[in-house]
Amino acid sequence: MPKSTQPGQEADVLAALYTRSGAAAYSVSADQFAAILEEVARKCTHESAPSPDDPADKKASFCATLRLEELALARACAAGNELAWQDFISRYRQKLHSMALHITRDAAHAAELADSLFADLYGINARDGVRSSKLVSYTGRGSLEGWLRTVMAQEFINRYRKQKRTVSLEEQTEEGVQFAAVPGPACTSDPRLEAATDEALAELSSEDRFTLASYYLDRRTLAEIARTLGLHESSVSRRLDRLSTALRKRILAGLRMRGMSHAQAAEALETDVRDLQLNLRSRLMQDSDPKSFPGKKVSAQDAGDGSTD
Repeated sequence: MPKSTQPGQEADVLAALYTRSGAAAYSVSADQFAAILEEVARKCTHESAPSPDDPADKKASFCATLRLEELALARACAAGNELAWQDFISRYRQKLHSMALHITRDAAHAAELADSLFADLYGINARDGVRSSKLVSYTGRGSLEGWLRTVMAQEFINRYRKQKRTVSLEEQTEEGVQFAAVPGPACTSDPRLEAATDEALAELSSEDRFTLASYYLDRRTLAEIARTLGLHESSVSRRLDRLSTALRKRILAGLRMRGMSHAQAAEALETDVRDLQLNLRSRLMQDSDPKSFPGKKVSAQDAGDGSTD
């Protein structure tokens, strides 16, 4: 965590968080765990993440929302701690195979996919003699199981795309590949999540949908979006924070209305949006021409920048 103006209070907070995490069991020191929390805080860009000038109580509130035990386990595994790996295998190895089978629908391919991901998590591929484990990317913002499911789905997508690039259409046809029946990554998502997401997006204004599409789909900068909408960059940044928070709440509410518990709904939100059977671009860009926004004077050039392919 960033340094606070109240070192005594922050030290107490860190000590409590360290105890809750159980990191000591995996030989992760209090200083090492504090560095992990600081790294997580830097990575998070949501409005709930603390800034260096925030008081210790806000930092404590942010860190209290993290899955501290799972974060400690993941980072200890990434560091190569054997006890951590024994615990990880006990908790998640069978789940990894179940996830892979759900995605591939084939036992042989599921075993190959799960074993490949397990190797990446373990960090077999070293760079310059240093272990490289995907587990260092886990921040504790959601459950470790949900994160593993997302990583597994993305690994499947990567393999599928690689296969499409390296194997010709003729070769696949000769081998009897039924392209229409190839399971795509979208099979990993819950239709209730897709329905709740679609419903939440439909409730947004056209300008809000345009803002989200520009930032998250088209990767436009805050400055570009601000210029198109005739706003200040800080206004766009605050709007994105507000929209992200509100959208999450709406989707959670929609999932609860569809019979999910709070825990199930939170778990469902760990799904990668690319796994949804929902045309997000089509939904976000619906009726979102910046020239039609009330009170906005948009130049022809900026209006062109706001269009999507």
